[in-house]
Amino acid sequence: MGEAFGIKAPEKRLDVDIATRIHVKDDGPKKSLLHSESADRPRLLLEIIQIITDVNVDVESAEIDVEGLVAKDKFHVSYRGAALSPSLSQILPINEDDHTK
Repeated sequence: MGEAFGIKAPEKRLDVDIATRIHVKDDGPKKSLLHSESADRPRLLLEIIQIITDVNVDVESAEIDVEGLVAKDKFHVSYRGAALSPSLSQILPINEDDHTK
């Protein structure tokens, strides 16, 4: 559709190395804020949600944003009605090697 407006898609796919970063901080006594930055790609949001729910963390709401090639997502999450403990925050299996390529 972009070609109708004089915009052509690149012929070669860009290979951009953007490190994945995950930060978790308290967002009140009953929830945490999980902030994720990664190279944007198809199905990324679905995979992040699946990983979070696989460890029984509830996603209460989300703010989804893409800036250029970078997906910047914020998830308001809880575990059994409370904020994530530091140990649970560390075991979330979201990392560059497993799920972002």
